[in-house]
Amino acid sequence: MAAAERRTGTPVGTVDGSAAAHAKGGGPGVRAAPPAVEDAAPLVSPVGSHNEWDPLEEIIVGRLDDATIPSSHPVVSCNIPPWAARFQGLAAGRKYPRRLLEPAQQELDGFVSLLKSLGVTVTRPDAVEHQQRFATPGWSSRGFCNTCPRDSMLVIGDEIIETPMAWPCRYFETHSYRRILKDYFRRGARWTSAPKPQLTDELFEKEFRAPRADEPMRYILTEFEPVFDAADFVRAGRDLFVTRSNVTNAMGIEWLRRHLGPGYRIHEIESRCRTPMHIDTTFLVLAPGKALVNPEYIDVDRLPPVLDSWDILVAPEPEPVKDLVLRTTSMCGKWLSMNILMVDEKRVIAERHHTGMLRALEGWGFEPIPCDLMHYAPFGGSFHCATLDVRRRGTLESYFD
Repeated sequence: MAAAERRTGTPVGTVDGSAAAHAKGGGPGVRAAPPAVEDAAPLVSPVGSHNEWDPLEEIIVGRLDDATIPSSHPVVSCNIPPWAARFQGLAAGRKYPRRLLEPAQQELDGFVSLLKSLGVTVTRPDAVEHQQRFATPGWSSRGFCNTCPRDSMLVIGDEIIETPMAWPCRYFETHSYRRILKDYFRRGARWTSAPKPQLTDELFEKEFRAPRADEPMRYILTEFEPVFDAADFVRAGRDLFVTRSNVTNAMGIEWLRRHLGPGYRIHEIESRCRTPMHIDTTFLVLAPGKALVNPEYIDVDRLPPVLDSWDILVAPEPEPVKDLVLRTTSMCGKWLSMNILMVDEKRVIAERHHTGMLRALEGWGFEPIPCDLMHYAPFGGSFHCATLDVRRRGTLESYFD
């Protein structure tokens, strides 16, 4: 979308009504006209990212401070693995134990150091008290954490969009990023917030049960109002790909389609996952002409026709996680091995533990950079989830006929 034009009104600054005196900037009771807006130096937005692979210049990385186990709600429990759901139900609203926090923090610090060594500017949200209770007229909840900026904000060109997320515990999550957002806005970025959802009972199917493999797909969300997580979208210039999920409904997809306008196209990726949440363990665009797919969730014969000319790379089976605590507390499925971060068209940060993925990336012509972030899984993700690429060096293009 084109940036809004600046408009300059006609000066009406005289006290005595004399336009001539005002124009000369003098005379009794006359205020001098302010400098013309045209004289100000144009702002250059610090936000600018059109796809997942242009050279990375600036990124937001999440925080673990005061991470709180999500408050109980059907939309939370239906989206996480059964063992984690049991743990979440018993400990909802409490702080994560040190046994989970400490190894995750050590790995996160190493990841941040790696990004900086690659010349990437790293920005961090403020530490806030997620355990504090808050309320709307219809419900109350405690918070969660700000580990995954990829979920709550979507960057489209020079615009950063706060998304209307479906988890009540994430209702005010972007407030921990407000210092950053206000700074970006002052420096020239466009800043939008999608309609704040009510998240009342009308949004959620009563007595929802995830469908079995032999049943038609269904979701916990109704079409009561638009909701979506940014992590259900990936960007390829003028084309975006999305999975409908238990946190993104059709109305949310349509809101973004209308908001972006005719300059963009949104294509839906059909997922066979019975509990879908976030596209970045299902389908990723890695470089012009190359997309990574999850063979368990994606039928390559049912991908959108626009991808017919692209190379479809099938992710290898992930290595099993042997750590019992990590297995039972992870909020993510086994395909977190796909949750990688492109530094540019060649270099890619991937989990050191998943050697099969590292070898596959190398075989496909990429240059994998191994890094540790396995212990971030109880907090919602890995490299792609834990970040929001704010600026990549490149221009808006179309990569499809």
